[in-house]
Amino acid sequence: MRRFPLHRLLLMVVALLAFGRLYYVTHRDTPAPAPRKGPAAMPGPPDLGPAACRSLDAVLADVLKAHPGSDAGTAWSDARRQLGDCPTPPAAACARGPALASRTPLIGGDAVPRAMLTTLCERCAPQDNPCGHAVTRALQEAARRGTPDLQEARWSLEHAGAGLGTACQELVRLAVGPAALSGTELEPPLLALLEELAPTCVKTEQLPTPLLNAAAVQQGARAPRLASLFTGSAVETAPIEPDQQTGPGDAFRAFDSDELSGVKLPVGTGGDGTQGVLRLGYAPSLKYVVSFQVRATGPGTLRAIIRAPEGVGRRDSQGAAFHVDPTVCRFRGTGGWEICKPAVPLLDVDAVSVLPERQGVELKELEIIGAR
Repeated sequence: MRRFPLHRLLLMVVALLAFGRLYYVTHRDTPAPAPRKGPAAMPGPPDLGPAACRSLDAVLADVLKAHPGSDAGTAWSDARRQLGDCPTPPAAACARGPALASRTPLIGGDAVPRAMLTTLCERCAPQDNPCGHAVTRALQEAARRGTPDLQEARWSLEHAGAGLGTACQELVRLAVGPAALSGTELEPPLLALLEELAPTCVKTEQLPTPLLNAAAVQQGARAPRLASLFTGSAVETAPIEPDQQTGPGDAFRAFDSDELSGVKLPVGTGGDGTQGVLRLGYAPSLKYVVSFQVRATGPGTLRAIIRAPEGVGRRDSQGAAFHVDPTVCRFRGTGGWEICKPAVPLLDVDAVSVLPERQGVELKELEIIGAR
């Protein structure tokens, strides 16, 4: 057998290696081009959830504009089914609530639009809730001496869903707080609306009991239903002397159990007539006050000072907190004992102010019956 020369074998090996290298270079994967730099992509429209939610506002707009006809019932039923498929309606759809309410009065109205309004109120967020907004509008209208529909307002509050807490806060701010202030007289429509709405907020524990009782005491016979909402049990009470006294330096004479001694009551100054008057403070506050016993020569009133949430009632002289100040006792000052027993107990009382109706009134003795 003929053998190849060694140098030819070497050349053949080199040729094979060169061929393999060429094959590798020409058949390897080509890297993807680097992304081009440019302006950031604009964000798309917000995701409104399921498809039923994204088109719900347009569907409601169409059905509200539709004229009654043979297919009107079908259109309303289709819109109701789509609403049922939308767990959280968008704000624009929630804003259709007033239009739905106008199409469906409580008495003699179409059941389908009212059912759709019910679903909207149950599912819309508090800030968009049509029933919650309806309660606020009713309160504002009553404050302007308007006459809102009481039954419609109560229905809206009862169906406010997630908006119930906000609606009750508006009731406290616009009606309960003002009703618990001395020197202001609530408009009769607002007082009637307060009596209509308060039971729902009390039942759901959205109305502070100290404010409710303060309003009931201040309004008295003008709003008897408010007093009926208090269901607390009786507690053991006794006379409680004040922890602090401001006003006349000899105010202690009204608590020394000596009916012959007394303190001349200064007439208050300032915008609300309470600056400089005798004020009896309690620290901690009295949790429960049931009655007042007064012995004086000359007429006057007692006001309880009860803490209130931010923005409710009056701001105190330091501007740090808010309070209400119902008139809890009016005494004639005959020189004998007079007993004032509010219709409901007063709760969380920080202080009691004594305001004479004229110069020269002398407070002989004062007993405040309650519990800490």
